[in-house]
Amino acid sequence: MSVMSATELTRAWVQDIIVKHSICPFAKREVERNTIRYQECDAESAADILEQLVLECMVLDRHPETETTIIILTKGFADFHQYLQLVETAEDLIVEYDYEGIYQIASFHPDYCFAGEPADDPANFTNRAPYPLLHILRESSVDKALQYYQEPESIPERNIEFARSKGSDFWLAALAQLKSSQDTK
Repeated sequence: MSVMSATELTRAWVQDIIVKHSICPFAKREVERNTIRYQECDAESAADILEQLVLECMVLDRHPETETTIIILTKGFADFHQYLQLVETAEDLIVEYDYEGIYQIASFHPDYCFAGEPADDPANFTNRAPYPLLHILRESSVDKALQYYQEPESIPERNIEFARSKGSDFWLAALAQLKSSQDTK
């Protein structure tokens, strides 16, 4: 038995949580087309992670067939509040490198908690992942996808309602099952 890599676990999370439960209604298409780039980053410093972020934007520039990149932070930023500071700096870097309007960052973290919500609110599981992630999205693709989705503004509300209807125990079990599959691969 070998242990599942961070990339394999994140890919399983995308398929078994995000796509299966339609947390992102646009993810299924990209999974099926194999247009998601998964990149592990074992850096622990913000500077090194942000350097990889810029490099990944450059990769996306050169490879329009790649829809999106998920940077998997395997060693750094386990602390959620430090991670939020990293995300804020990453968003500033997008502007600094003239990528505003081209790319945007979506954030996922094992301890994700929406501002003003209790940590045990099941709604937080819509943004909880096995690792801290920086998900680089092409803004043009997001805009295009939203044109074909009725009431796109309802997606977050639907996700929150769905997550709460399932309850924290459901989500904890689903994530635990993913992690336990690491031992069976």
